[in-house]
Amino acid sequence: MEKSIHSARYAVFLKMLKKARQDAGFTQIDIARKIGETQTFVSKCERGERRIDVVELRTFCRAFGVSLSHFVSALERAITRAK
Repeated sequence: MEKSIHSARYAVFLKMLKKARQDAGFTQIDIARKIGETQTFVSKCERGERRIDVVELRTFCRAFGVSLSHFVSALERAITRAK
């Protein structure tokens, strides 16, 4: 199993994380304020410089107005398509 943040699957995740923010109409600064972090933190997460755990993902999803289960289901579909 590939565990690198540079894996193809993680690249799909990062693309979806950024797209979810953009689809919700938020800037990185908007999300940073909503989750109590800095814009730099959000940027590093979106670029893959900082790996996020499931609890942090839930926080991001709530800030985007998307359920964690919806995001994960969409991620699963995207990863399956990318194979």
